[in-house]
Parts: sequence; C-alpha cells; structure tokens
Amino acid sequence: MHESKIDVLINEVQKLSAALERIAGPAHAVNDWDAADCFVWAPATRHLQPVPKPNRIDLSLIAGVDHVRDILFDNTLRFAEGYPANNVLLWGARGMGKSSLVKAVHAKVARETGRALKLVEVHREDISTLPALMEILKAAPMPVIVFCDDLSFDHDDTSYKSLKAVLDGGVEGRPLNVVLYATSNRRHLLPRNMMENEQSTAINPSEAVEEKVSLSDRFGLWLGFHKCSQDDYLEMVDGYARYYKLPVEPETLHVEALEWATTRGSRSGRVAWQFIQDFAGRLRRQLDASA
Repeated sequence: MHESKIDVLINEVQKLSAALERIAGPAHAVNDWDAADCFVWAPATRHLQPVPKPNRIDLSLIAGVDHVRDILFDNTLRFAEGYPANNVLLWGARGMGKSSLVKAVHAKVARETGRALKLVEVHREDISTLPALMEILKAAPMPVIVFCDDLSFDHDDTSYKSLKAVLDGGVEGRPLNVVLYATSNRRHLLPRNMMENEQSTAINPSEAVEEKVSLSDRFGLWLGFHKCSQDDYLEMVDGYARYYKLPVEPETLHVEALEWATTRGSRSGRVAWQFIQDFAGRLRRQLDASA
C-alpha cells in the first residue's frame, strides 16, 4: 500500500513537471556565431539556425542593376568596417535580383574584408518578434545584417509597428552593430488599393496612411529596381553562360533566350536564370563554375 502511494505521488509529480514544461515552452537554444555566415531566425526557440550552404550567386552574375549594386556594396562595406551605414529598402520589379543582390553583396564584402559579417534572415510572418531578436543581436561580437525578403503589410496588419520601433522609433532604437535590409515589390510596403481605400474613407485623407507610409521613410536608402531591357536580359544570359562555361554560340543562345522570355511573357534576372537552368539541363551540363 505504501509503495502504491509513492507511485501515485511520482506519477503526479511527473504530470506537474510536464505541464510546467508546456507552459514554459521549448528551451532556448544556444546560438553559435561560428557555425555559419548566414542564419535564419527561429523565434519559437530564440535560435539562430545556421545555414552552411546559402542559396546565393556570385555578385558578378547580377547584371542590369550596376548603380544600385554599387550603392548597396558601399553601404555594406562601411557597415562591416565599423562605420555608420543605413537601413536599406530594395523595392521594385519582380525577379530583378533584389534578394540575390543582398546575399551576393554580403558574401563579397565578408570575403574581401576578411571580417566576420553575419546575415540573419527573418521571415515575413516573424516580423513581430524583431524586438526579441534585437536583444540577442546587440550582444553579438560582430556586425549583423538582418534581412527580410518580400516585405509587405496588408490591411489590419499591425506587425509593422515592431519594425518601426527597430528601425528608429523605439526607446532603445537599433543596436549599433545591426542594419536591416528588406526587399519588397511595393515602395511603401502596402498595396495601392489599400492606400486609396483608406484615403477615400478617412476624415483627413492626407493623414490616412501616414503612419504606414512613414515606415518606408525610416529606411535611409531606397534602391529601385525596374524592368530590364532586352539588352540587359541578354547580358544576364551571357553572363551565366560564361560563368558556367556552357558550350554554345552566342547567336544560338540569344535566339533561344528570347524565345524563352516570350513564352514567359517577361524579361528579368529570374527568367534569365530559369532559362539557363533549362538550357544547361538540355545540354546535360551541371551548373558548376568549377566544371
């Protein structure tokens, strides 16, 4: 009987312990800055997940955006060297290499300076957890680029307030060792129909969307990406073909590349890359620069 009571007590203690663990949530993981150059923020465990092999291309392959490329590179270089740098919003046409440029510039600056420059990607749905991420990053012993791809906000979305606080508006502000790079198809980070709707129904239309529009104003640099010309598109295709040493005559390559763009109904860096993948596959060639 005595042993039975002890067993019951142990069972109850185990249940209580399990309940407390559920309430407390998952244990916070230990972040290892030496594990990689790129990380993905996992807010549930406050963990920076290392990305050993980031999905990125060489900076030399990004064509048609020379001006914004140079501006972003210079801003990133100054930041890596410990000098003041701006938060950056890369906005504009789809498929023109906005996110590719961020990752390629990060890689080149880190390689050329030999400095420990880290890139931490934050998913759009985790924007509200940015303050928690800043708590971790401000203690990092190196500069960190926080990167959010395809950033935008819809109606009744209040997570933008966390971003505003991080950019400039909070009491603590942004840690000196952190900058934020974001890409978006929208210059003001919210859809045009939403802006027009709020303006048409507001008592003071000029102030209806001021709070949300002011979010983009907090990025010190706005870098615009526009649809590419046919020449720019073919330059991208040629660059890929040279880089991956594809055995093809330029005339043949151009004819097929233009036909591919016609079937897609657009020309962009993304379309050029998709064409090269298809073309290399038909040639039975691996896209390996060392081949």
